[in-house]
Amino acid sequence: MRNIFKLAVIALMAVIVLAACGGDDTSGKGKEDSGAAGDKLQVVTSFSILNDMVKEIGGEHVDVHNLVPIGTDPHEYEPLPEDIKKATDADALFYNGLNLEGGKHGWFFKLIDSVEQDEDNIFETAKGVEPMYLTSDDGKEEEINPHAFLDPVVGIQMAENVRDALMEVDPDNKQEYEDSAEAYLDQLKEIDETYKEKIGEIPEEHRILVTSERAYQYLADRYGLEEGYIWAIDTEENGTPEQITSLVKFIDEHDVPALFVETNVDTRPMETVSKETGVDIAGEIYSDEIGKPGSPGDTYIKYLEYNIKEIHDVLAE
Repeated sequence: MRNIFKLAVIALMAVIVLAACGGDDTSGKGKEDSGAAGDKLQVVTSFSILNDMVKEIGGEHVDVHNLVPIGTDPHEYEPLPEDIKKATDADALFYNGLNLEGGKHGWFFKLIDSVEQDEDNIFETAKGVEPMYLTSDDGKEEEINPHAFLDPVVGIQMAENVRDALMEVDPDNKQEYEDSAEAYLDQLKEIDETYKEKIGEIPEEHRILVTSERAYQYLADRYGLEEGYIWAIDTEENGTPEQITSLVKFIDEHDVPALFVETNVDTRPMETVSKETGVDIAGEIYSDEIGKPGSPGDTYIKYLEYNIKEIHDVLAE
């Protein structure tokens, strides 16, 4: 028994000595081993589209932590302890703006204020985008529509803002950010041309996009689609009888060929609309977020490409 106790004491002393040696290491090896990410720009993004965009433009020079996971509402979010730590240590933080994160009094800026981040490190990716407004059930324009990123032209502007911010924070890698952004922007410009072409192929009388939420306002305005929707503003009571009745009337008046439902909403209200009108739900499209890894829209580029393919294939029939 005494020998066992002696061995335990020796082992404990060895641990203390090793810990002390590790703390006194001045060779720099300890820091190097603790994270290759230490040499990278530490970036925080508010939601999945920005997470993907920053990774595409930042490449190997950025280590990105995303706040709102796929499948979670980006309008309302409760940051986790890990989010708070990452936001505290971040070199740059990107948010959408246009009220997606609740505006200056929403969850994102509450997080920023709580960790006392430098304002110079905070970047709005939708900066410069002309806002469009949502109307409440009584017809008043009450809220900015935050879903501008569904429009590829807005995506171009957001990518340019991301590029410029990365170059500002990390000028040593300016050329690489410019190069990767140029390639990324070329893809977005091609997608814009595809949207023009594909929507142009849809008969004018069928250019009506009916969805659960009025998320596609910027896209519809850009490419000449008419909108139909169950609700305009997210509330606790989406898909009310009044909202459904209003859309049913719209569908009857406009001879709508098909209905769409978003990947992140409750499908039951649109199923009710389908039953009452006899118009099928013919497609599922993305709105607030990209798809989960391995899904058809798991990057922002794929998300845009998937949406226009679904819209064209259904409405051009």
